[in-house]
Amino acid sequence: MRRVLSGMRPTGKLHLGNYFGALKTWVELQEKAESFFFIADWHAITTSYHDTSGLSENTVEMMADWLASGIDPERSTLFVQSWVKEHAELHLLLSMITPVKWLERNPTYKEMMENLKDRELATYGFLGYPVLQTADIVLYKADTVPVGIDQIPHIELSREITRRFNRFFGDIFPEPRPYLSEAPKLPGLDGRKMSKSYGNCIYLSDSEEEVNKKVMSMVTDPARVRKTDPGHPEVCSVFAYHKIFTPEERVKEIEESCRRGEIGCVQCKRELAKNLNNFLEPIRSKRAELLSKRDELIGIFREGSRRAKKVAEKTMEEVRRAMNFLEG
Repeated sequence: MRRVLSGMRPTGKLHLGNYFGALKTWVELQEKAESFFFIADWHAITTSYHDTSGLSENTVEMMADWLASGIDPERSTLFVQSWVKEHAELHLLLSMITPVKWLERNPTYKEMMENLKDRELATYGFLGYPVLQTADIVLYKADTVPVGIDQIPHIELSREITRRFNRFFGDIFPEPRPYLSEAPKLPGLDGRKMSKSYGNCIYLSDSEEEVNKKVMSMVTDPARVRKTDPGHPEVCSVFAYHKIFTPEERVKEIEESCRRGEIGCVQCKRELAKNLNNFLEPIRSKRAELLSKRDELIGIFREGSRRAKKVAEKTMEEVRRAMNFLEG
């Protein structure tokens, strides 16, 4: 692992699923490799092109979420995709060599076309999402890309596009490899996957009162009607959270007490809410401090974007030379 790159679309405030699914891994990786993390604002409009009114504010909110969660601008290069125009140029050049059939077979493309029928997704931008993603990666010659398992087909397509480019123009880019971490599975408040579209999230920015209210609304063991009924922790969303936010010794006690019907769901939820708030409080406080100094916060990403641009410019010089463009 030499150089790591990953990004997130600024589609709203980040939740606990985002933290454990990506941010926690990024914090660990920035200690092991040269790391580039970017806010993918161009990617955000591949599906939300019809309403960009919140794009700017969502970008700032994401900046605060990242830094408050431990992403360190001294250890990582943090930038905004649209501030480094070389992403667009390389995307254009890679699109010239990428067969349309490769893009149409992408399972994510087919799935989202089926699920998001409330908008027109038969656009070039949406179809070409993996090409832009490839440009994002190879522009920095990243060899490692931390992703969720649902992104594996995109990384494999990036590898194919990279091989095709290298075959035509020489070995300019390393083939990126996916990096999958063992992230804990955090269900949403209703037991489904945590998702903004489901409205079942606990956000990093939620207040103590909001967390308390959300935890008390969480789905528990549906077969348990009375406090004295034996519980089944393995099917309870609250217990899934205890395994992450409660000390291990106490988790075992909660599990045994639940199975014997000695602890009620209300008591169990109150204990979880306390532990969850203890976890979130440092993030909340740091986040509020960052947002109170908005210009300084944005300045961190401006500086990171300047650093990223230097790397991107050097790569594009190699690409133009390899493709035999006449220098202007």
